Amino acid sequence: MTPFSSRRTKKTITRNRAKFANRAKEHDEKKTFPFKNINELQEIGYPSLSLHTSIGGQGLTLTEWLELQEIIAIADGSTSLSIGWHIGITSELHDKNWPEETLDEVVRDIINKGALLNAAATEPETGSPTRGGKPTTKAVQTESGWLISGRKSFTSMAPALDYVLVSATLETGEVGNFLIKKEFNGISIDETWDTLGMRGTASHDLILKDVEVPPHYYVETFTPGQKSPSGWLLHIPACYLGIAQAAQNEAIQFAKSYSPNSLNGPIKHIPAVQTKVGENEADLIQARHLLYGVSSKWDHATDEERMSMQGELGVVKFHVVNSAQKIVDRAMRVVGAHSLYNTNKLQRYYRDVRAGIHNPPMDDRTIQLLAHAQLHEE
Repeated sequence: MTPFSSRRTKKTITRNRAKFANRAKEHDEKKTFPFKNINELQEIGYPSLSLHTSIGGQGLTLTEWLELQEIIAIADGSTSLSIGWHIGITSELHDKNWPEETLDEVVRDIINKGALLNAAATEPETGSPTRGGKPTTKAVQTESGWLISGRKSFTSMAPALDYVLVSATLETGEVGNFLIKKEFNGISIDETWDTLGMRGTASHDLILKDVEVPPHYYVETFTPGQKSPSGWLLHIPACYLGIAQAAQNEAIQFAKSYSPNSLNGPIKHIPAVQTKVGENEADLIQARHLLYGVSSKWDHATDEERMSMQGELGVVKFHVVNSAQKIVDRAMRVVGAHSLYNTNKLQRYYRDVRAGIHNPPMDDRTIQLLAHAQLHEE
């Protein structure tokens, strides 16, 4: 693994973007995971870039790594969203009160081996964990540790994960997170990910059957539905902003090159085309200012100030993802019926961008939070 450099990493990712984009079509069609993309990110130390410097990481700010996530998403949204979960979760590890030996092991593997971590919290029975449902996954204490059994859905990057943070309900009724390594007995993957978009995330179901977990891998207790604001969730709108930018790029290229014999030149001279491209650019500028304005505020805020940013973080996701839907739609209108062919990238962008609606926080929760803050303000 080569030594890390922020500038070099940005250049490398930008240079690799064409390779990621070329592979995206195949992974979408075959519903396969982009292992090569992830391996190339591991080779440049990408998995450790958001780890705090106090625990040996690269310590990039939220804004810095969101910019990298957007670049990746322009090439392949699935790769960006997948690695984004790892980058986000690991950005908070230095604040976790985990057993020291467990934290040291995970951090060491991320830095030295490019190990990958994601959380498995969603379940078919409970829906989104942000709604507050208790996990049906059970944790039973034994003399040697814990036995974990259950099924988790939407486990992004499932085939490539080295560690999974699994939520489970204890016999006492409490809910905790357990760190589980991929080599533990009783873990399997049910390849259920057969979706309209974001097919390359391999967000399959994780099956846990009497998985034996050492006592020091029980890392934390928490209350479902109660979570402090997490700036790292902005990797979600950053991903869909990248997809929207890719759609705009495709529409512009088409408008400059497509010249039907009914015109004296390319369609870029048609006022209706110019309007759609201009509206897209306006939405992209607005979305980018909102995303990076709030991420910069997060970077410079105190811990106390961050506690009051839940609404702003939700608004970023709400506006950017919904704007991305409109941008891709307009891009397809510029390209016309050509955009419907499976050989055209826009039909994939259209399908991928729809997934953003179902990533947290959900639109209704954001709107309710904002309304509650105003209507119940003293």
